[in-house]
Amino acid sequence: MKLFSKMTLFTVTSFFLKVNAQTEIKVNAPFLPLGMINLGVEKALNKNFSLQAEGFISPWKSFDGKNLQIYMGTLEGRYYFKELMKGWYIGAYGSIAAYNLQKWNYFEAKPVLNDDGNPQLLADGTVRTTERYQKGLAFIIGISGGYHFTINEKFGLDVYAGVGSSQSIYKGYLKDNNERYDVAEKWNKSGEIIPTRGGLMLTYKLN
Repeated sequence: MKLFSKMTLFTVTSFFLKVNAQTEIKVNAPFLPLGMINLGVEKALNKNFSLQAEGFISPWKSFDGKNLQIYMGTLEGRYYFKELMKGWYIGAYGSIAAYNLQKWNYFEAKPVLNDDGNPQLLADGTVRTTERYQKGLAFIIGISGGYHFTINEKFGLDVYAGVGSSQSIYKGYLKDNNERYDVAEKWNKSGEIIPTRGGLMLTYKLN
């Protein structure tokens, strides 16, 4: 995951350095108080189209007792209906993410079963229960939309959301001893259509 985060930051930095058109840098404000970083660079392609590169890092090995490590890179193309980086727009994006997290439906501690399907018992005779978490990679393709507000000549606000098809490969683990709970020999696979991006970005125009 450290290598993935370095690659994401390198991609965003390289994109940022190639400034030869209208360009904005951005930070997703709501994530900052949570200790998460979501930075973006949007660059004009012509009068209506732009390209945005983003990096998202959630470093939390434990957030309120839950696994919440995510390292994600996103590339998004946008079309503005009226004027570039102003008003309504729609977009299409692709993301790659490495994660170590607990999905929302694995927050509750559940009994651990033996191979015969019966609950495992602890030394004191009680049923062994624990939460689960997952480690893996996600590949996402989706559509987005939003509105770009202008505050003044340099500053603005970018409100947006996106939904996409997320295809994942992962391994599942028991939280109490970090052993695999799934039956797959290597990787599990899953696919779902879910909200994968959104926020309120404070923007700053470079030129």
